[in-house]
Amino acid sequence: MATTWIKPIRASDGKSIAQTITSSIKYITNPKKTKDGKLVMGYACDPRTATTEFLLARQEYTATTGRGRRKRDVLLYHMRQSFKPGEIDSETANRLGHDWAMRFTKGKHAFIVATHTDKEHVHNHIMFHSVSLDCRRKFRNPFWSSKIIQRISDHICLENGLSVIENSKPSRGHYGTWLGDKKSPNYRAQIEHLFEEVLAKQPSDFDAFIQLLEQEKCEFNRKRRSVRLEGRKGFVRLRSLSADYKEDAIRDRIGGERIGDLPQTRSAPKREKLNLLIDLQNSIKAQASPGYEHWATVFSLKQSAKTLLFLQEHGLTDLEKLHAAAQGAKDDFNAMQTRIHTISKRLDNIKALQKHIGAYRRTRDVFVGYRTAKNKRKYYLEHENAIATHKAAKAYFNEHCSGKLPTIKALQQEYATLAVERKKLYSGYHAKRDFMKDVLTARQNVSMMLGNRDTEQIRKHARDLR
Repeated sequence: MATTWIKPIRASDGKSIAQTITSSIKYITNPKKTKDGKLVMGYACDPRTATTEFLLARQEYTATTGRGRRKRDVLLYHMRQSFKPGEIDSETANRLGHDWAMRFTKGKHAFIVATHTDKEHVHNHIMFHSVSLDCRRKFRNPFWSSKIIQRISDHICLENGLSVIENSKPSRGHYGTWLGDKKSPNYRAQIEHLFEEVLAKQPSDFDAFIQLLEQEKCEFNRKRRSVRLEGRKGFVRLRSLSADYKEDAIRDRIGGERIGDLPQTRSAPKREKLNLLIDLQNSIKAQASPGYEHWATVFSLKQSAKTLLFLQEHGLTDLEKLHAAAQGAKDDFNAMQTRIHTISKRLDNIKALQKHIGAYRRTRDVFVGYRTAKNKRKYYLEHENAIATHKAAKAYFNEHCSGKLPTIKALQQEYATLAVERKKLYSGYHAKRDFMKDVLTARQNVSMMLGNRDTEQIRKHARDLR
């Protein structure tokens, strides 16, 4: 199941050519990742002196061709090849990587193959010099080079009885984005999850919170205010964590003056949505451009087929059922959206109310002292901020609360209940929204296919999709 990509390496800003080549080679030949260099192989170069050899080749290329260095000149090409975990050993992967690079470069460019074993999956890093071995030409990266190297890699895998990815699509973004929901949480996220588990045990104060962390084999550095999980090397400062997990926020949460937000779920993968048919009869652009007319005709045919499949899949081939489903989907989504907005507003109110209740408690003694002080002016000047905070809290209570103030515990319970309900609603939010858009689009497409091209109806449909 080899996955591949190719990336040109150019001279970085502020770095010389030698520094760029050295840092690139140093990365792939890291002894900690290549079994102390045992999984590093070179072709037409020695990995230990590759930088010098590549620089000499560039000088000879310049002397032979008379072409100097250009802006954004490519120095190296970096290729990577990953294998399915547990399917291949590192030595075999290193040999296949050499075969892969040899077939792609046809033996005309010097390259280095380094097999990394620091991840769950064994993978190869290959860097080849942009200048050919005869120093007369440079490598020209074709437009579909990613497809070419993928095809070569698949052939090699099939020859050696390894699995390949069928119907693969071009990757978008870095490796973590490609993994999506399957990727494990990063170091800071793991610490924050541990903090949530410890806070659920309701420690009495921050010192008790630290003791519970240490019971979970988490080391806490009191001087640097940082933590380290078991088996990890580096410490992470509390101030670098998310807002709900900094030291002041944790103290407030223990004291009941703050409630942490529930973690948000990851967004769903991008779907292939339905689109409206193009009204060619009333399209000025189609009448003026035969090319656009051809494209729009093909596009509308594809959307008509998608619409028919959608209707058959959801059992909406009857026109009355389609209209009822469209109205029902719209009403359901609007009701969910209204409920989410109501819950969110109430959660914000609870947060603000907790904040003012905490401020009121902290400044109550100061305000009582102010009322009983003989020299009120002097007392006010000494405690001006605390008195102003107390008055602001009372003003908030008078404006937003009627009757007896709720307790912190009651607010916490209400917040937790509403937060769970909102999370459940959000889990189905995108599905309801997407179904509403699709069924409304399908209804409009059916209307156009039946000959109803009412402009006002199209505008109404556009408003429904907003």
